[in-house]
Amino acid sequence: MAEDPGTNSPVRLAFRIGYIGTSFSGSQFQPDKRTVEGEIEAALMRAGVIVDRKKSRLALSGRTDRGVHAKSQILAISTTKPDLALRSLNGQLPPDIWATHWSRVSSDFYPRYDVESRTYRFYYAKKPSDIRAMKEAAPLFLGTHDFTCFARLEPGKNPIKSIDRISLEIEQSWCRMEITANSYLWHMVRCIASALFCISEGMLTISQLEKCLSGRCRQKMKPAQPDGLILWAVNTNLTWQEMIMPGLKSRQIRERGEYYRLLGEVHSLLFPEIIKDPAQPY
Repeated sequence: MAEDPGTNSPVRLAFRIGYIGTSFSGSQFQPDKRTVEGEIEAALMRAGVIVDRKKSRLALSGRTDRGVHAKSQILAISTTKPDLALRSLNGQLPPDIWATHWSRVSSDFYPRYDVESRTYRFYYAKKPSDIRAMKEAAPLFLGTHDFTCFARLEPGKNPIKSIDRISLEIEQSWCRMEITANSYLWHMVRCIASALFCISEGMLTISQLEKCLSGRCRQKMKPAQPDGLILWAVNTNLTWQEMIMPGLKSRQIRERGEYYRLLGEVHSLLFPEIIKDPAQPY
């Protein structure tokens, strides 16, 4: 690889990245755990693209929990070696993180605040009993509500959030929820997914749901498991250019997908007669 002569001033770059969240303790950097940000920082430092996370102003467009996946997360860094960053990023990232597109952005671009909306998809492991009931209940989440009952609130966090779009669809053998908003609270999407499933199973009524959406509840909604949650899209006004995926990286991603498909088949063979308790659907 030819040496990148670099530039005199840092260049701000944005990347669209994806990852399989199974082996990560979330996306946000934690010094003693494997995280998405930590692996990206290590990859860029190995390549000589950045010195460290703070000096490069490395940032993601949103925080995902342990086990949550991403199809289109936004990463931003500042570097004096932009060409090297484009050439080396995919080759240095581990098999469960990849970059698909890039864009040159303004020096003050910060992905957490400079995006228009975020869309998540949640895939239910157990097929709901009454999808029609879920579809009838889903519009109740639209608009602005107090989501105290649907989140793990951090100190000082405003529980008022607005949902722009929500839908439920049957996709092959899966039922999925898709939801779009500008921002979310901690565990909020998983709690909404759980609430809709409870509606399907008769464990939650519409009137109870409406009360929860006013911020009043004796017990907060339990979040669904993270395995089925994907950060599906982050809407920005950036112009993206496709990145070339090295052959080795493509093979690693394909082999990782084949491994997880095999794991699913093995599980179905090992536990053919186990039926989950409807009260613990995830």
